[in-house]
This record gives sequence, structure tokens and C-alpha cells, in this order.
Amino acid sequence: MSDQTKHEALAALFREAGQAHHQAYVETNGADPDWPIWYAEHLRQPLAALLDASFTKSELVYLLVALDRDLKTRAPGAEWVSYYTRWFLERYG
Repeated sequence: MSDQTKHEALAALFREAGQAHHQAYVETNGADPDWPIWYAEHLRQPLAALLDASFTKSELVYLLVALDRDLKTRAPGAEWVSYYTRWFLERYG
């Protein structure tokens, strides 16, 4: 898989997860204080397959929390999908 194709597939995976999460929490307008747990469960297998990596659910929860904090500190206002895509590809791509 080319780098560009992997980038597009990963971004699509994150966008799909965001939409699925919002649908799952539509009654709270997407508000979910435990969102990293939901995302880790939703993303673990497809993310591992796409990146040819292995993640436990707890490891992925940790990475998502750390990445969210990093985004808010280093790039406030940046689109999360692009930021997460770049971050994961730099480490696992």
C-alpha cells in the first residue's frame, strides 16, 4: 500500500469512527466523557490491520488520551482527523 493510500485510508477510518461515535451518542450531541474507551474498542482491530501493528485496548486508550492532550497543547484548533492520522503514520506507518 502506498503512503498516500495508507494516509487516505487512515483518515477515512478516523472520520468514520467520529461519525459512528456521534451516532452512538446522538442523544448527548456526541458528549462522552469516556470517549477514549469507545474509540479504542471501535478502532483497535481496523487500526492494527491498517498499520500492521498490535494494540491492546488499554494501550490504545492511553495513546488516544495522550494524543488528545498533545493536540490541545501543540495545535489547538487543528482538525483532529489530520493530526491523528499524521501522528499514527509517523510512529506506525
